[in-house]
Amino acid sequence: MLNPPLTKQHKKLSLLDRARRWLRHGDVPWQILIFLMAFLVLILVTAIGWLMWQESAVSREKFGWTFIMPANEFAWNPIKSNFQSWPFIYGTLVTSFVAVVVAVPVSLGIAIFLAELCPTWLRPPISWLIELLAAVPSVIYGLWGIFVFLPVVVAPLGKALTPLGTLPIVNIFLEGPMPESGASRLAAGLILAIMIIPTIAAVSRDVLLAIPNHQREASLALGATQWETIWQVLLPYGLSGILGAVILGLGRALGETMAVTMVIGNSISSSYSLLGPGYNMSSIIANEFAEAVNAVHLSALIEIGLVLFVMTFVLNIVARFLVWQVARKTPSEVRT
Repeated sequence: MLNPPLTKQHKKLSLLDRARRWLRHGDVPWQILIFLMAFLVLILVTAIGWLMWQESAVSREKFGWTFIMPANEFAWNPIKSNFQSWPFIYGTLVTSFVAVVVAVPVSLGIAIFLAELCPTWLRPPISWLIELLAAVPSVIYGLWGIFVFLPVVVAPLGKALTPLGTLPIVNIFLEGPMPESGASRLAAGLILAIMIIPTIAAVSRDVLLAIPNHQREASLALGATQWETIWQVLLPYGLSGILGAVILGLGRALGETMAVTMVIGNSISSSYSLLGPGYNMSSIIANEFAEAVNAVHLSALIEIGLVLFVMTFVLNIVARFLVWQVARKTPSEVRT
């Protein structure tokens, strides 16, 4: 016997049942929501870049590529509407480089201790303290830097490094003397190192803890010492994750504003010395944006922000490529 045709009411009920099942299982709505959120992030990044590109048109048309290129004579004169940003770009690059060079060994040491050497009862409180340091606002680091870190650490360190300024090549980066206050590019780099250590250490610790125990057991069973196991097995095994942690810390160092502004000295200078005061890209924007009444001045500051945006974007692309390259050389278990 043939089934009777469905009435409109039955069809309506059938559609409602399908909708309820669709919503109850939630797979399709969840996938749509995730896609929309990811697409929204793409739109937001594009909109930010486009806005800065549009608002920096005056500066780009007037100065062209000379705005970001090194020059024999540095010019940053809001009165004469003459701007060139290379010293600020250099300040960002050199302070971030100093921060990473100082922070990576310390962070890896902390991560290795917490993951491999620390007693079980001591691991949680130290981990909490490390993560708490990552949550401290940057302005607090800046205040601490001004009143404690600069006079106690940076100023004596600057005096100790000043004699090295007589050596060839080194004198370019250690030309002294450092100001009595200690405010300098070196101070900014060291403050940034302290700020990114918690991030790199916490992520690296989680990477090491995620490595399967059979890797440790196999290495020890073959006669390796604990140090050899850490250095030759665990670190190579988790290298892609550790590299990602370093890039994450570097990203914060590139864009940090308040702490750097408070300790870098805020002096417009064409010197390459770490011991001298200077600016980075974020600090020059923070200091002068509210006072920029000239259209060219305002456009130049926005173009500096555009350059910083592009640098961060390129850094993330390079970072993803490096992580992918490292992950290709690691066992499949790491990638999964």
